[in-house]
Amino acid sequence: MPLSRFQLLKNHLDHQIIGQHELTENLLIALIANGHLLVEGPPGLAKTRAINALSDGIEGDFHRIQFTPDLLPADVTGTDIYRAQTGKFHFEAGPIFHNLVLADEINRSPAKVQSALLEAMAEGQITVGQKSYPLPELFMVMATQNPLENEGTYPLPEAQLDRFLLHLVLDYPDANTELDILRLSRQEASGQRTSNIVPLSEQEIKLAREQALDLYLAPSLERYIVELVIATRQPKLYDDELSQWIEFGVSPRASIAIERCARARAWLHQRDFVSPEDIQAVVPNALRHRLIRSYHAEAEGVSVDNIVNRILSMVAVP
Repeated sequence: MPLSRFQLLKNHLDHQIIGQHELTENLLIALIANGHLLVEGPPGLAKTRAINALSDGIEGDFHRIQFTPDLLPADVTGTDIYRAQTGKFHFEAGPIFHNLVLADEINRSPAKVQSALLEAMAEGQITVGQKSYPLPELFMVMATQNPLENEGTYPLPEAQLDRFLLHLVLDYPDANTELDILRLSRQEASGQRTSNIVPLSEQEIKLAREQALDLYLAPSLERYIVELVIATRQPKLYDDELSQWIEFGVSPRASIAIERCARARAWLHQRDFVSPEDIQAVVPNALRHRLIRSYHAEAEGVSVDNIVNRILSMVAVP
């Protein structure tokens, strides 16, 4: 059973990324649920460090791609290069061909680059010319966005946002956590801190995914997931004010994301069944990027998180 090994990896991540327990847990949830992660937060909150630490804990390679306005799709996917020695074109794989990929500041590149990443995330392959190339079976993208500066950015379209399993929003640490970060940085600078984590194999990750899918999910909780999603599409059934806040509800991908992530969370917490708590814990991160607020909600300063919390309070728990 690889569960204890995942617990060791979770402890390793918590020691490397201090004060970001939600980020470390959701990294593992996305890994087990076989999905991709969008992380939004100010600079310096260990987003790059987090996925780098995760790559140390699994048998896979990691690559960081800095998204910039002058980035081209070929800079991500790779391209055909002519070899004079053979007189033929040879495909040179791009940085997307790694197990863990950090798409840093993804909204700073134009739509063509974003669409190239979209195919990789959705189809597990990339296409150059008339030929498609499969990506590694173990493949996860963590994309980041900086909310502090929007000048010169290209907002992700809804179709691409929907491809992300979860959307996390990070905030600055408190004073005690900041002290722990200072001490950790000092220890690492003096060479006192070393990691002896034994990486998880691809087979262990595959087994964890299979076991999470085999967890018991009661039919009443399946219905609960669906009702939470339907509430975003037919909010008037629950509350007139809620219906004024929602422009468009979420797609069926939201239902799938909630179920997969709830299963992964239950498995990480060493249960053989999914509880309502697991569902409620993953719903905000699964709906945050899929739910579209109305102009009325924006004018009133109602956030997507406010809307999701209202839905959670109104839909009856079985």
